Order: sequence, then structure tokens, then C-alpha cells
Amino acid sequence: MSFKVLTAEFMHESNTFSTRKTGLPEFRRETLMLGEEAVKKRGESNTGLAGALSCAAEFNWDMHHVVSAWSEPSGPVTVEAYEYLTRLIVDASRAQKFDGILLCLHGAMVAEHTDDGDGELLARLRAVVGPDLPIALTLDLHANVTERMCALAQILVSYKTYPHIDLKETACHAGNLLQRTMTGEIKPRTLRIHLPMLEEANGGRTDTGPMVERIAKARAWEAEQPGAFAVSINGAFPEADIAEVGPTVLVTYEGNERLHRAFAQNLADDIWNRRDEVINTYYTVDEVAKIAHAYPRQNGPLIVADYADNPGAGAYGDSTELLRALLAAGVEDACFGPMVDPEVAATLCEKGVGTTVTVTVGGKSDARFGGEPLTVTGRILLVSNGDFIGDGPMIGGLEQSFGPSAVLVVDGIEILVTSAALQMLDLQQFRAFGIDPAAKRVVALKSMQHFRAAFEPIASSVLVCDSGALCTLDYGRLPFSKIPRPIYPLDREMIRTTPPRSGV
Repeated sequence: MSFKVLTAEFMHESNTFSTRKTGLPEFRRETLMLGEEAVKKRGESNTGLAGALSCAAEFNWDMHHVVSAWSEPSGPVTVEAYEYLTRLIVDASRAQKFDGILLCLHGAMVAEHTDDGDGELLARLRAVVGPDLPIALTLDLHANVTERMCALAQILVSYKTYPHIDLKETACHAGNLLQRTMTGEIKPRTLRIHLPMLEEANGGRTDTGPMVERIAKARAWEAEQPGAFAVSINGAFPEADIAEVGPTVLVTYEGNERLHRAFAQNLADDIWNRRDEVINTYYTVDEVAKIAHAYPRQNGPLIVADYADNPGAGAYGDSTELLRALLAAGVEDACFGPMVDPEVAATLCEKGVGTTVTVTVGGKSDARFGGEPLTVTGRILLVSNGDFIGDGPMIGGLEQSFGPSAVLVVDGIEILVTSAALQMLDLQQFRAFGIDPAAKRVVALKSMQHFRAAFEPIASSVLVCDSGALCTLDYGRLPFSKIPRPIYPLDREMIRTTPPRSGV
């Protein structure tokens, strides 16, 4: 029997502290594709859509893909953008009768008029399709999963890798469960355990540390325990001032709820009990600059990652603190990117290659987070429209753009100045602009963890730092007002030894 399945991708990780709202122009600049255009451009890459298409081929679905919408994390989604994109999906569900729905969401979307953007979308869909139609979700490992999301979708499956290299695989997993639900073979639902924390101790990284063991246990439970269809461990997105922020453990299951809840609670207890086991050493910018200056040329560069100015978590990408420190320390044979400054990028593009210029760059979004504007003098090496095609494990084959961009060399550091804020997670984000990161002694970039997928293989060493930008790990600097208190790590002295056992 061929089932009719509605699919859509609508993903945004919303940093509620960012002053830059995410509107339709931001989605259009990144990804906003309808139907067949999305299938053509995203259907063979590391995307949820690619996984849905694989399921459609395997199970002979009559698949109707509505939209693929994604924007780099930034401030809350505007009412206009949210209503437009939500309406596309809801109207499609109303236009014809479907047997199931597969949605690729992030799980940490906040809009101007709702703190639970993903749950609100599901509520609107349920109002059209009724309470019983099977709905499957894929979620980012950094989802802030709400009770409403679990109540409104039977199937929730999160990525199990960070860096996220399993988007397609996760959609295949969710799609397989959707197929089994539509045939009547299984009747799944999802339980949720929520922790009073802003995030898992290491941001959910799965390449090392305690999440490795947790993910292994999750996979084993799925494979060996009857009725266990998916176990999702969500590290959470802490830059969201919402009531249901925090790590969750989900189990999509049928059968013995007590058994599956006990398993989920054990995983949650491990997250809580190991809340102080931080893997990374977070250097100051001056500390990493000193190390970088003395770093000998080896078989691969020293990678320096600024966690705090990561556009992939909604930071502005224009913090000057790390660049200031590198220049002050006399670091040479280096590259740096991105420095997001559309005004300066436009000036450099206008001046042209070979020109020596003095510009005041960065620090223009909010100098409280990441430093004041920095005046530098350098020579323009390259100007570009900013377009590139990824070739790494995360975005290989996907077209993206920094917008008008230029490379400015200042005292031995090649600086990629861009118009748009994108996290550095693919070597082509340097190579497409004439910079070979593998040939440098020092590579400074703005990313939290995703850079590791492409950059660790070329690195001789990796250091991370906190520049004090918007995604600083000093959470006490952020003006939280909606999160429940007490919460870890803001209330270390008040929080209970044992977290509450909560869940749906």
C-alpha cells in the first residue's frame, strides 16, 4: 500500500538575547525553497529532506514536500516569517488527506509571539488533521523539547552526533517509524525527562566525553529492548530565555512505560551527576594569542575557536577581541574568519584587490559582548560575492553565501570580512576565498563544535576560547527573566542535590 506523506523542513535555533530578528529576508538568504526546488537542491546532501526522499523511495510513498526553510541562528523569528512559513505547511495539510507527516524541525525555535515555535506549529497542524494522524519529527541534538511537542507528535528522533553529520540518517530513522505507524504495526508515543539545567555540561558534544557512552546506551536500548523505537538525548540550547529551556531525554516507545521511563531517568541522572565534568579548557583571548605566537610550525595548523562569537548559536560574528589579541601578540602566518561587517565588506569590495586601506571593523552590533570596533590597516587580497559550495561532512554539496566579502591581510593575518554571519564548519569557507587553512600556522575561527568535523583532520592542535561575545559561557552576564529558578549553573548554591523527576 502506498501512503501519502507530507514533509517539510522548518528549522531555526533562536537566540532570544540577539537584537537581530530573523525575518523572511534572512530565510531567503540562507534557505527558503518550495517543493521541487528544495528536492533538487537539497535532496542528495546531509539533510532531513534527503532522508525523507530515501524513505519515499524505499516505501513507495506518495510524498508531498512543502518547503525547506532554514536560517543561521539569530534572534527570534518575526511574526511575518513565522506565520508565512507555518501557513504553507498547515495549508498543505488541509488541501488533501495525508496518511502521515514527517517534519524536520530544530526544536529550539522562538518567535516574536510564541516561545514554543515548534510546539505551536504542531498545535496548528493537529487542529487540521486531528489527534490521531501519525506525525514524526526530527530534531537537533540541541532542541529545547517542550511537553507540548511530545504530546502532539507520536515520534521524535534527535540527531545523535555533534558535529551534526547524521541529519539524513535521523530522518531515515523517523521515516521508518512513521511507515510502521501508518501500517498499524506499532503505536508509538514519546516520554520526556527534563532537567533543571541550561545545558548538558559539554554542550552535547558526541566526539568525546560522557555523551559517547550515553549515545552508545541509547543505540543499544533501541536495538535490544522490545518497544524502544528511538532514544534521544538533547543537550539543549541555553541562549533561549524560555520556561522549558534545558536538557531532555526522550524515548519513543510502546509497551512498558515504567521500564522505558526508568531507562530515560538513568540517562538524565547521569547528565545531572556529571554536570561539572567539563571537557574543554576555555582560554581567554590573550592566553590563546600568547600560545599562538609561540606555536611552532607543525604538520597542520593550530586551530583556535572562539566559542562565544559563534554565529551557529546566534552570536553576531563581529567580536573583535580575539583578533585584537592575535594582532597585539604579533601572530603571523595565520587566517581569521569570519569578521562580520557588511559596511566594511562593501568598502573593501569597492576599493578592489591590491589596495591598502585603513578601516574600523567589527564591534558594531553590541560592544558589551565581544569588544569595541577595531581599526586596522591592511592590503586587500580578494573580493567576492561570498558564494561557496561546502565539501565537508556537514554541508557537502550545499550552496551557501557570506554575501559580499573580502580578504584583508593585516600584519600577517588574512582576515575574511563578510556581510552575513555563518559559523565556520567547512574548509571551503576559507578555500573559496583564496585561503588554504591547512597551509597556515594558525587558523582562528568562530564556531563552538561543528568546526571539528572539517578542521580537526587538518589540525595539529585545537584550542577554544571565550571572547565574551553573545554566546559567552559566563551565563550570569545574560539577562534571563523567563527561565525557571533555581537552575544550574546560575544557582549552584541553591539547586537541589537531586534534580526533580519530571516528564510526560
